[in-house]
Amino acid sequence: MSSGTGTSTFVIRWINFLTVLLAVGVVGFGVWMGTHHDNCRKSLTLPVIGLGAVIFVVSIIGFLGALKNNSILLWIYLILLCVILVAILVFTVLAFIVTNNGSGHNVSGLRYKEYQLQDYSSWFLKQLNDSHNWEHLKSCLVKSADCNNLSRRYKTLNQYKLAKLSPIEAGCCRPPSE
Repeated sequence: MSSGTGTSTFVIRWINFLTVLLAVGVVGFGVWMGTHHDNCRKSLTLPVIGLGAVIFVVSIIGFLGALKNNSILLWIYLILLCVILVAILVFTVLAFIVTNNGSGHNVSGLRYKEYQLQDYSSWFLKQLNDSHNWEHLKSCLVKSADCNNLSRRYKTLNQYKLAKLSPIEAGCCRPPSE
């Protein structure tokens, strides 16, 4: 075995050992989220635990492949990493397509942008119009500190109008300017 191969398997072993620890932390965080009676956190329990499980399995395959110098496990590891990267790319492109037009409009006299639902994709609007989805989203927004802190941060209407609001604050916490 050449020194380059030994170095690369050593690096793969340690990277995957660290990602196994990360995966255990992610799964633990998912379990912790499931113990809350808050539906917002509870709804993310399975996706977070699933993400941790995927990271764990891929990392174990990479770790064992590098530890045992097993080329089959290393190929499986490489293919899984490639699939994960393609999935991230597809997710990013779809998220961009869904939210592309919803970048906000400038309103004269205000430093924040105006966000309007009709700017978003028809699929996104259909998801929001589903009463089950909207009730869940609304309950998460109401419990969020984003909207509740606005009145404490901005004491006057003029301070509020001159503020640089985040998209959530400008789009969900207040009625439209018109």
